[in-house]
Formats: sequence, structure tokens, C-alpha cells
Amino acid sequence: MDQSKRYCNLSLKEAELMAQGRHVLCAYIMKPKPGHEPVATAAHFAAESSTGTNVEVCTTDDFTRGVDALVYEVTEQANGDYLMKIAYPNDLFDRNVTDGRAMIVSFLTLSIGNNQGMSDIEYAKMHDFWVPPAMLQLFDGPAMNIADMWRVLGRPQVNGGMIVGTIIKPKLGLRPKPFADACHQFWLGGDFIKNDEPQGNQVFAPMREVIPLVADALRRAQDETGEAKLFSANITADDPFEMIRRGEMILEIFGENANRVAFLVDGYVGGPSAITLARRYFPGQFLHYHRAGHGAVTSKQSKRGYSVLTHMKMARLQGASGIHTGTMGYGKMEGDKDEKMVAYMLERDVADGLYYRQDWLGMKATTPIISGGMNALRLPGFFDNLGHSNVIQTSGGGAFGHKDGGTIGAKSLRLAQEAWVRGVNLVDFALEHSELKGAFESFPADADALFPGWRDKLKVR
Repeated sequence: MDQSKRYCNLSLKEAELMAQGRHVLCAYIMKPKPGHEPVATAAHFAAESSTGTNVEVCTTDDFTRGVDALVYEVTEQANGDYLMKIAYPNDLFDRNVTDGRAMIVSFLTLSIGNNQGMSDIEYAKMHDFWVPPAMLQLFDGPAMNIADMWRVLGRPQVNGGMIVGTIIKPKLGLRPKPFADACHQFWLGGDFIKNDEPQGNQVFAPMREVIPLVADALRRAQDETGEAKLFSANITADDPFEMIRRGEMILEIFGENANRVAFLVDGYVGGPSAITLARRYFPGQFLHYHRAGHGAVTSKQSKRGYSVLTHMKMARLQGASGIHTGTMGYGKMEGDKDEKMVAYMLERDVADGLYYRQDWLGMKATTPIISGGMNALRLPGFFDNLGHSNVIQTSGGGAFGHKDGGTIGAKSLRLAQEAWVRGVNLVDFALEHSELKGAFESFPADADALFPGWRDKLKVR
């Protein structure tokens, strides 16, 4: 059934829709199945996303038609794809009974719900969306971000620089004491340690044994260095009461250092409910959003789901203090240089997406967390591309893969950022700093690729 007369209005102007502010706008790349006309297919998609189905029903009235999602653009792209833009009325989205707030669960249910499996659509993937001011104010946004961590670390509140972090490796398989010992080793040179995303309460490393040892390691490292240290503890669980219990236990154990604890939540697999629980129940803790599993829908190989940019925008709306953004082609994870747009969307008050310019209207920024195959040698190029070093950077192998161990590995990361800030070539800086020279020797393949001639200059064979 062709529903284009009801669910399409190609005369609508995007600028006017934005000025009116009564719709959330979504941009998709869509491909109809053979034999299906693009506009009619788009209309069916919008119907399924809002008030309609595949047939006319007797319960529809004039009010219902007033909250239809409307296709306002269908433009042919390469390879038989179409850019499809849909305006969703604000009133369609579910609100909390308790406080009238908006929720990402409802946004996702409508925008990528049943429409992903319809018989007339080969695929459809959301690549960007825009939230009007009236809806933006209904989302929590972050309670804390990197500025709060800089405060704990005694740094300036503007341009406080990279927080030197790591993930204890191996990600699984360490018993409580070796894990805590590795934490202590890194903290002697670095700032921040996070649980890896699968770590929690394994039988060989129960939290009740691990957390006291980690808290002690943090206290000792602070005493030895005279510097504050930070730990991100994974509280992800299926059961919200389990998440609360884990969080409360961790804060109790860290005691006077509770303000140095972040809570890591696996936000893609745990879902918006897990993120919102942590954001609201523990508003005084940095909410560390790990995106494990997101590639199932955000990968460039995936034609369905939503993009990395979409994922990042939703994370900021939900209140993530920081989220893993990948390495934009400079580490081991999928990505390219142009993905700095993702970081800008998180950290700036106004930023351009793929299709929409989002004004965050003062909503607190979300901090980019950089991880995945990074080491001291790869950092300068990453910072050149991003344009700044105000990130949390977590190198696992980049720290503990250093030939002289985790403490020196952490120092090499800090020195790499210092060299970039000062505008000094990394090889030249390594002549004066043995920790950095050791990074060249520890990661020779990267050194050869990024700094030709380093062996002669550093007298390494």
C-alpha cells in the first residue's frame, strides 16, 4: 500500500522545521528492495516508525494524523542508495512518569525499531539526527566530565591536557594481587586506570578481594608520588540493584578517595537503562561509557542500525561523562581521520554532524576517551589531527608493552604529549628522555613507519 500521501511531504523545508523546533530530525541511508519505489518505501518506513502500519486501520483519527512522522527528503545516492530524512514530532516520544524527562529507549524504539526488518527495505541506517531545544532540555546530559578530573589532579580547568591512562592487561586472567600490583606500577608514572570492559566479579578475581587491594595501591601511589590518582571501576550488570550494590561497595572501600573513582558502564550491551541508572544514582562520579559491542550496528560494514556519530550524540544526551571514541585511524581500531567530527560533537557546544548542525545549548560536554592500540609514538599524529590533547588516553599495550615496564611506559606517554604541546619532534625529544627512547625500541614497527631515520638519530640498531 502506497502511504506516501500521508507520510511524505517533500515540500517541507529543513530550515523551517528547525526554526519551528517541533520535530526531531533523522537522516538515514536507505535502499529499497528491487521493485519498490523509493518514496513509497520511505513513507512505509515513516509509518512503521510512528503512527501507521501496512494497512489503514479504523482507529485512526485526525489527532493521530497530526503526530505522523513525515519524510521530507528522498535523494538518490550512489549504488542505488537514497538519503532519507524524516521529521518525528516531539510528542511521539515517551516521557518519564516520575519527572517528565525524555529517554533514549523511546527514541531508538521509534527511529530504528521495527523499520529495520521490513520486507520492502534492503537496509536503512541512521547516520545523523538533530534534537530541537524543546527536546534537548528533557535529557539529563553529563553531570561530570574531564574538567572535574583535572580539578582532582590539580590542573587548570581549561586545557588541562591529556590524562595518562591505561587498561590493565591481560584484560582477564589476573588474580587480585597481581592486578593491584600492576595498578600500583602504572600509577607511579600515570594518572588513570580503568577496568577493561569484561572485568567485574570473576570467580578468580572477586570484587570483594580486588577492590580493597586496588584502593590500597592507589593510596600508596599517591603517597609515593604526591599526586592524585584515578580509577574507573566497572559496575555493569543485568540487575540494576547489583549495579547499585557494586557502586556503593566501591565507594565505601575507597573511602576518603571516593572522589577519585569513576564508574565504568558497558553502555551499548547494558543499554540506556544502565547508563541512566549510573547517571542518576551516582551523579557525583564520572560516568565512563564503554561502547563494547557497538560495532555490530555502527561499523561501516553494517548497512543497518546507526552510525558512530549517532551513538556519540545519544551518549551525550544520556549523560556520559566520557565515552570511548576509537582512535580515528591512529590505533588498532576501525576508523579514519575524519572521525574527529565525533569528538567535536561530544566536546563542543555547537558542532557540525554529517547532515545536521547541533547546538547543545550549554549542555555539559562529554570527554573523548582514546583507546585501542595507542602508544607514545602514535600520539603526536593523533593530536595533530584532533587539534588538542584534552582527552583521557588509555593505553594497555602502549604502557605495559614498554620494554622497561608499566611505570616507564606511563611516563613515555606523558612525555609524548609534552613534546607535542611544546612543538618538539618526538625523536629529538627522545634524545633527552630515556623513557621515550625506550618507546621507540619497544614499538619498532611503529617507529619505522612514523619516524624514518630514528634508528640512526637515536643510535639504535
